[in-house]
Amino acid sequence: MSSLSAIQYDFPLQTLNTFGIAAKAHAYLRVTKTEQLFGVYADAIWATSSKLILGGGSNLLFTQDFSGLVLHMDLRGREHVRSDAMHHYVRAAAGENWHAFVQWTLVHGYAGLENLSLIPGTAGAAPIQNIGAYGIEVKDVLHSVTVFDAGTRSTREMLAAECRFGYRDSIFKQPEGRDLIVLDVTFALPRAWQPNLRYAELAQALAQQNLAAPTAQQVADTVIAIRRRKLPDPAQIGNAGSFFKNPVVSGAQCAALLQQFPALVHHRQPDGSEKLAAGWLIDQCGWKGRTLGAAGVYPQQALVLVNQGGATGAEVVALARAIQADVQARYGVLLEPEPVFI
Repeated sequence: MSSLSAIQYDFPLQTLNTFGIAAKAHAYLRVTKTEQLFGVYADAIWATSSKLILGGGSNLLFTQDFSGLVLHMDLRGREHVRSDAMHHYVRAAAGENWHAFVQWTLVHGYAGLENLSLIPGTAGAAPIQNIGAYGIEVKDVLHSVTVFDAGTRSTREMLAAECRFGYRDSIFKQPEGRDLIVLDVTFALPRAWQPNLRYAELAQALAQQNLAAPTAQQVADTVIAIRRRKLPDPAQIGNAGSFFKNPVVSGAQCAALLQQFPALVHHRQPDGSEKLAAGWLIDQCGWKGRTLGAAGVYPQQALVLVNQGGATGAEVVALARAIQADVQARYGVLLEPEPVFI
């Protein structure tokens, strides 16, 4: 049977994006085998059509229907690849649920991903966004990525250094990486594990439980509890998690802002720049809990925009633009959205 025979047309995408925005794809293919990608890119018509690579739909916002082909990456599988003196190497296929994979590593005794518990999305999307939380980013533990290169119609391995990771950024989000489709991800997790408690809120939460030497599972459980307290469950209320990146400004700009706003929440970076807390900036501008149409700002966390029921992508964009304008007018800082607008 042709790898293209499973393509469906006029396909609804509302249940495939965590914002729950109603949108349709002109064409849709659930990718469960790499061979399907070879088929798509070998076809004269589909090879030149516009395409959207879809994972868990947790980092995009549909503002309209998609007129091309959605490739929904649903490759499955997770395994312990090997171990050496320093690391355990574990691999997840692109379609694996990220949180379930993290919990699988802990059950099998491979610690190192626990701080990234409960982040929505798939394993394949993790390196694209260089997801991070509570003192760690994917780049800190990633070993390699297997990709399908649409330009050459071939697969290859990319080591972490080739992925050009930045804050919520990677080569996969840049023009030169547009032809690269993540097939699986391999992590190098330390055999000599120590808990990463650099993030103050996590350290305090563990201290309150009298856990001076927490296990990896205890760290994960605490991260999960914090996230559930602060962030809405996409299954209950549509959202894409943190909607804006924490802006990074120069040390001089931060110093000037502190003169005017002494309570400014900021974190010095290794290069001397300062990362500001976007949620604090939004909250100070009075947006927490406010709505615009059916889109709103989550009352417990100003960094999260939500679909309160029937919101359109345009309403979410309008809300985001209004927040950006207020923050820039007050602080001279432009907030950059995390989700990709489609």
